[in-house]
Amino acid sequence: MIRAPLSDAIVEIFDTLPSQLQGAARYLLDNPEDVALLSMREQARRAGLQPWTMVRLAKRLGFDGYEPLRSLYANAMRQGELGFAGKAGAQLARQKQVGDRALAAEMIRSLSAQVAELGETDRLESLVAAAEALHAARRIFCLGLRSSHPVVAHFAYVMSFLGEKAVMLDAASGAGTDAIRLAADEDVLLVVSVAPYTRTTVDLARRAAANGVPVIALTDSAVSPLVGLAGLSVLIATESPSFFHTMAPAFIVGEVLAALIAGKGGEGSLAAIRRTEDQLSQLDIHILTPRGRRKA
Repeated sequence: MIRAPLSDAIVEIFDTLPSQLQGAARYLLDNPEDVALLSMREQARRAGLQPWTMVRLAKRLGFDGYEPLRSLYANAMRQGELGFAGKAGAQLARQKQVGDRALAAEMIRSLSAQVAELGETDRLESLVAAAEALHAARRIFCLGLRSSHPVVAHFAYVMSFLGEKAVMLDAASGAGTDAIRLAADEDVLLVVSVAPYTRTTVDLARRAAANGVPVIALTDSAVSPLVGLAGLSVLIATESPSFFHTMAPAFIVGEVLAALIAGKGGEGSLAAIRRTEDQLSQLDIHILTPRGRRKA
């Protein structure tokens, strides 16, 4: 059984609960994934109880209502405390209940809402501040491993059109992250990691910060281990109806940052992009489309 946030508290009071509340408590103990992802009414239906029974249990456990309790489980799942296997169980149950088409629609709606949140005032301010710091830096060292790797890899690729400002750090051959030793206070480390946080990423960011290298973090929570190391943090959502967290909002933030940095470079950026296109053309890197345009 997966260990859930309130397991100890529920076990401690279980024998003192009325029979209906024991049924609700047993459901929480046995189905932490469902508590995190399903609505309270759906949980009550599956437990064979009335919705108000779930609310009564939440209040017995010290919550104002059921939603704060459910949020605690959802946050634990987001932080990886319930694990991918636990989330997969919830996804499989949900997919069986509603079908493939409905689950796909849920994922798309969730992603659409998360992308829309990036346009809110506070998110835009953090994006603009991060772009300004990255533009001002001599070099941008880019670090993101595992699921975060595509985010920084694409960012670094787009930045390569502007010259050699971006330095990609990865774990290739075990020596790919060694270049961070060259970073100084004139540079910036752009680091991406979300729960469950990759230990190597956090360790490298900690060492860089200790050596005076400014850190900009793209992460998923105000309590992420990267936030305390970073001078600037851009927070992105990762929740998904899938068993695996989404990296789509982070990917979009990377694209936005690269575009803003390019724009801040003005004519210098334009000249660099032209040089890059000429060089790619000379190397015959791209295949011409029927309309005569080249694909990146």
